[in-house]
Amino acid sequence: MIKNKALLGILFYISSLFSVYSCTNEKEHNPEDSKTKTARVVGYLSTDSFGKISSIQFCKLTHLNIAFANPDKDGNILFTGDIDAVVKYAKSVNPNIIVSISLAGGVISEEQAKNWSTLIDKSENRPAFIQNILKFVKDHNLDGVDVDLEWDAVTSGYSGFVVELKKSLSDDKKLLTAALPNSVRFVNINSAALNAFDFINIMAYDSTGPWSPTKVEQHSSYEFARSGIEFWHKQQNVPSEKLTLGVPFYGYNFTFPEVTGSSFGQIVEVGTQFADQDEIGKIFYNGRPTISRKVEYAAEYTGGIMIWELAQDSFTEYSLLDVIHKKYSSLKFKTSGMCGN
Repeated sequence: MIKNKALLGILFYISSLFSVYSCTNEKEHNPEDSKTKTARVVGYLSTDSFGKISSIQFCKLTHLNIAFANPDKDGNILFTGDIDAVVKYAKSVNPNIIVSISLAGGVISEEQAKNWSTLIDKSENRPAFIQNILKFVKDHNLDGVDVDLEWDAVTSGYSGFVVELKKSLSDDKKLLTAALPNSVRFVNINSAALNAFDFINIMAYDSTGPWSPTKVEQHSSYEFARSGIEFWHKQQNVPSEKLTLGVPFYGYNFTFPEVTGSSFGQIVEVGTQFADQDEIGKIFYNGRPTISRKVEYAAEYTGGIMIWELAQDSFTEYSLLDVIHKKYSSLKFKTSGMCGN
């Protein structure tokens, strides 16, 4: 009887050690296993596309950038289209979507460019202009501002404007982002301005187009995207999580002297077999396999994917937004947390 008690004591002791080891082991490994990887999916929506909002699956986006608004000479924000209806609809579908107004745009008029220069290059004009931007954001139930000033429009006052805008937006807990070229940092963007952005949308497309009709090739290759990420991360020291890789939902047709654009939706309408290609003759675009590869690369080296432009997608089973959504889900990344993600 005494021997049995001793044996039970030994077994109990061993069992206790095993339990302690198991619990310790569980505590060491479970937090690692339960880490959630997240990614942004940022979609731009042009005012020209407002009529298509019911076709866009906002449940597959984390961010929506409505494009574009510009100031008049007095700094009042001008916008065409019913932005309130779009914001209301997008948030009814996805209550957590972050909606920003995108300012300027890649193509602005001479008058708009002059207004921008006057308002941001003269420091005394910035405070009132920034207050007008903030008022626009609040009046339309927006969550942030995206700055898409490009090339000659990035004037001497750009950095001062961005830094001051960031401070005002931060006071109201609003987002500040930028759209920047694939591998060019404009000389008027200093480190303070670059660091002010919550994240940067890399425009990894348009390496050729209507402006270079003799350069007949892919405008948004996988290699081009990789080079853009490396430029901003390695050469400009922007943290990976602050980079968003831009992908095109459109292509360029170099068949005729006058180069034209075609949406991915239009290309798929011609033939569904083209959904999985990147070129048809002299038409160059990104098909589903290339978009999938870019998402995989972006998942490893950036904080997300950006889309220009949402309404150019195919609203069928060949949707590129669906490819992005499903690829991130298969990689076990949380994006919107909706629609099966």
